[in-house]
Amino acid sequence: MKPLPALLAALTLSANAPAAEPREVAPAADPFAWPAVTRESRPWSYWWWLGSAVDTTNLTRELTRYREAGWGGVHIIPIYGAKGWEERYLDYLSPAWLAMLRHTIQEGNRLDLGVDMTTGTGWCFGGPGVTDREANAVVVAKTFEMAAGGRLTERFDPASTQALMAFGSAGDTHNLKGRLTPDGRLDWTAPDGDWRIYVVSQKPSGRKVKRAAPGGGGHMLNLFHEPAMVNYLKVFTEAFADPEQARPRSMYHDSYEYVSNWSPDLFAAFARRRGYRLEDELPALFSAEGTERAARVQCDLRETLSDLLIEGALPRWVEWCHSRGMRTRNQAHGSPGNLLDLYALADIPETEMFHLDRNRLVSKLASSAAHVTGRRLVSAETGTWLKEHFTETLADMKYLVDDLFLSGVNHVFYHGTCYSPDEAPWPGWLFYASYEMNPRNPVWRDVPALNASIARCQSVLQSGAPDADVLLYWPIHEVWQRTGSLEQKFTVHARDWLEEQPFGRAADRLWQSGFDFDYVSDRQLGTARVADGRLRLPGGDYRVVVVPRCRLLPPDTLRGLLALATSGATIVFEESLPTDVPGWGRLDQRRQEFKTLLARSTLASLGDSGLQAADLGRGRVLVGRILDALAAARIDREPLVDHAGLWFARRRSVDGWHYFLANRGETTFDGWLPLARPSASVVVMDPMTGRTGRGRLRTPVGGSPVSVSLRLHPGESVILRAFERALPQEGPAWQVLDPAGAASDITGEWTVRFLEGGPELPAAITTGHPGSWTDLGDDDAQRFAGTAVYSVRFDAPRATAGQDRWMLDLGDVRQSARVRLNGRELATLLVPPYTVPAEGLRPKDNALEIEVTGVAANRIRDLDRRGVAWRTFHDINFVNLDYKPFDASDWPVTPSGLLGPVRLIPVRERSAR
Repeated sequence: MKPLPALLAALTLSANAPAAEPREVAPAADPFAWPAVTRESRPWSYWWWLGSAVDTTNLTRELTRYREAGWGGVHIIPIYGAKGWEERYLDYLSPAWLAMLRHTIQEGNRLDLGVDMTTGTGWCFGGPGVTDREANAVVVAKTFEMAAGGRLTERFDPASTQALMAFGSAGDTHNLKGRLTPDGRLDWTAPDGDWRIYVVSQKPSGRKVKRAAPGGGGHMLNLFHEPAMVNYLKVFTEAFADPEQARPRSMYHDSYEYVSNWSPDLFAAFARRRGYRLEDELPALFSAEGTERAARVQCDLRETLSDLLIEGALPRWVEWCHSRGMRTRNQAHGSPGNLLDLYALADIPETEMFHLDRNRLVSKLASSAAHVTGRRLVSAETGTWLKEHFTETLADMKYLVDDLFLSGVNHVFYHGTCYSPDEAPWPGWLFYASYEMNPRNPVWRDVPALNASIARCQSVLQSGAPDADVLLYWPIHEVWQRTGSLEQKFTVHARDWLEEQPFGRAADRLWQSGFDFDYVSDRQLGTARVADGRLRLPGGDYRVVVVPRCRLLPPDTLRGLLALATSGATIVFEESLPTDVPGWGRLDQRRQEFKTLLARSTLASLGDSGLQAADLGRGRVLVGRILDALAAARIDREPLVDHAGLWFARRRSVDGWHYFLANRGETTFDGWLPLARPSASVVVMDPMTGRTGRGRLRTPVGGSPVSVSLRLHPGESVILRAFERALPQEGPAWQVLDPAGAASDITGEWTVRFLEGGPELPAAITTGHPGSWTDLGDDDAQRFAGTAVYSVRFDAPRATAGQDRWMLDLGDVRQSARVRLNGRELATLLVPPYTVPAEGLRPKDNALEIEVTGVAANRIRDLDRRGVAWRTFHDINFVNLDYKPFDASDWPVTPSGLLGPVRLIPVRERSAR
């Protein structure tokens, strides 16, 4: 059990946007049935077109395979090409390319597959039409020291010089831009004193479109400069001008990897927003010293850059898409702007987890933006660098998807898949940062089982509405107001902006304690209203706002929080009230406003709670420890998190709640699972098998929550459908099977027969026990990647009186298994424990067949040991997890197949207790 304070035990779119499916659904006629699966509830995938060397025949083949495996759609990203295929390359947005897009969308509609595309090639936005002025840019600040009587001899381009200022040792400031002659000379002589001259311009940062496709190379765009986006979209306007040109469901913008901190009109934009001239504060702006003035000026610059992203170029892109009937997906992370506002710009905010950078609280920024603003879908780039190539299993992917679901995602996009023509030799065309989720990867055989599980989960998680009680405010100025790089990026990789801040620590405390919450920004708080004591935002209702410990708070935000309290809301400040305002502009005036606002809250001790409180109108302000304040506000937590590794995502439905539960710990949960929401009936739903049943409940006693009997092994996940009303008695019961005796090994002569894979099918093997086919077979088996069936005939163990139920335990499986007993399909098993009820077991002469599929590692190892040239791609070609040239020749042989032991375990249904 996690140590928790004793307190916890006592705590019980725009008008033109394309129409989305309704957020609410009517109560299901059958409470035991899964919602209908749609193309949006099935998983989608990034789909890289290498060199855009695609043709209609292979496009249709590939799309058909994807649909048969259970996909819902694809996301087209043209990138660099494969060597030797140059004659087939198509230039991006050329008539031939647009014809392939049209064919793809038409075939997708026929197959019930959606299609998205990037507004460009590779990543990020940019291309051949982006001029130096429109390119992502960095500031160039030259300084010159000068004594009295001195003159500058260097010449400067009047057209590109944005500021030319002189700062004297006595505090004098001179704006010299008007003294610059047409030929670039500065017509100015330094007066008395010592002077420092600043000459400010910008230059393209040099960052080009990464992994660009033919016809798509060039500068990345400057997203701080709205005219750059307007010009950038002109080529797309032309491409989609033909009404017969099919259009994707959504356009996409990848994570922010621009190198940019400046724009041509930054000084004017800054003055409009911050109320003073940045030119007059150049010494502070470019100061390397950690002075308060420098920190405040740099804070104002960072807020201005954020405003330009939120109010300028990206909204133009969204409006352009909406006006043409397309939705938008946006990865805001990596940018220097307020991520909550940037995610909220898109119809579908998108997060990502990257290799070991898998903080659910980071991904929760995207889902929070969706929840607060009323977006139904939250997508995720899923599987980027999950593990080293060709070693990634379906279990690995399943665990990652569970983490994403826990963070609020409900629309996963595998990362991903390459279009590959059938003419390309194995392993086909590949992308270096991909899971290689494609029909050539042997794991593809059992991908349909994973896709079906994801589709079931997402059919639930895309319905209903968010159900968080708490809004956690992000005091972003605490990060902005510090000296350093002008552009502070909020990435999924370096996460000190979250994890090392009180904001992140507060989020983690809420998460660990079982409180459901969404983040909220300053702008989003401004849209909140209060009704019946609840905070109402476009996406849902909340009960309390928590302001984590912070020193700085904008006066407008403080004013808004106090107004919400006056209208009946509860506002919590962690430990103490803020003490100052951020930024430099009108500092004295804003400080006085701030002081006046604080004076409205007269705090007094609230009993022995350790809190201070102030009543304001119909609401109140609480100051103190967050958990104490939530107890005082009567906010319930989910005590199920007290079991280490057990986490949840919860949504409101029209007749109760949906819980997604995942055991991400190392021990099995087996017992009574408490639910904070008042539930009269609970249906347990297993997304991996589709099995559902009425859960056995323990009624509350003495104020404790209702509990459901459940067993959840590490790596497993379930949906709980909790109803406010009691269900009729009809319907299956959820069965929990307990061991009823000792396990018995299945013995006999095992046959291992290879079904599909390569480089060739090894000869069949006969053995006295299961084991890795790499140990049982010859050299062909050691380099084989694919599927083999392990079969045996056996008699059932002698049963005791009344014993007629058995569990089949496969032991160690590398990596997934389809199980048949006496010709009856029992299950496809992707994660341990590899167990399944042995339905149809006979006393004598049972036929057990276990089809085991492994990863591609041994086949790739063989190619590299033989020096076969399969890494034949332009640009970065194909690299390993450390971005070094990939080479598997020194890998050890990877165990593959059914390692066992395979056993039968007598079981009985758990009795009511």
